[in-house]
Amino acid sequence: MTDSLNELLQILKSFTLEKILTALAILLVCLLAIRILNRIVLKFLRRTHLDPRMSKYILAAVKVLLYILTVLIVAQSLGIPTTSLVALFSVLSLAVSLAVQDVLGNVAGGLVILFSKPFQIGDYIEVDQGSVAGTVAEIDLIHTKLDTADGQRVLMPNRTMADSKITNFTQLGTRRIDLAIGASYDDPIPAVRAACLSAVDATPDILSEPAPVVVVTDYGESAVTYHVRCWSRVETYWDARNTLTENIKYAFDKAGVTMPYNHLNIHILDK
Repeated sequence: MTDSLNELLQILKSFTLEKILTALAILLVCLLAIRILNRIVLKFLRRTHLDPRMSKYILAAVKVLLYILTVLIVAQSLGIPTTSLVALFSVLSLAVSLAVQDVLGNVAGGLVILFSKPFQIGDYIEVDQGSVAGTVAEIDLIHTKLDTADGQRVLMPNRTMADSKITNFTQLGTRRIDLAIGASYDDPIPAVRAACLSAVDATPDILSEPAPVVVVTDYGESAVTYHVRCWSRVETYWDARNTLTENIKYAFDKAGVTMPYNHLNIHILDK
């Protein structure tokens, strides 16, 4: 401790007016250089068409590095050993990184999301096969904020988002409606298919291309399962799906197609 104090006193005694003025001049030059370099980096980032948030984070990181470099240069001009300062910065960086490992993991995940752009603000996404689904409201370095269909705001850690399977329902612009409908074994397949297609025709916001199809997918215990598959634009998907579900019931009633439900038949035999 005494040796360090003596070393510090020796360094302070070595300060002269000439050294101080030189250090101030170097500081002014460095600050001017930082300003110029920041403008150059900003212009470069604008030309690359990066996400504005990503550009802001990169610019902030460049500023921090330039200021650290300025401190080292000014310290060197004053005769202060820069090796000690570098060691101090290293120790501080290690201590901070150990203290905020989870935060740094989320920051890394946020950078991955902002660079790869698997989704954007306004996209409707699903994380981990339906564990969380909602509209992307905000993306920052720590969390991605989702607004769910039932009016909840969910904050997902970016590290989780970067490591998860993400389904983006918005990016392609259209979504397929896939409804499973049960019909009686007594109803002919062509009649059921015609009733389903008439319901599709009566539903607004259903796209004509790709063409709607009705296929048999399963033979259950009391019903034949049909899948009605058609397409809608993303913004009208839920309205079209809900309306089509109602229209299929109306079409079945009109065509005399039976929509069975689970029931138990009891036969009493006379002996």
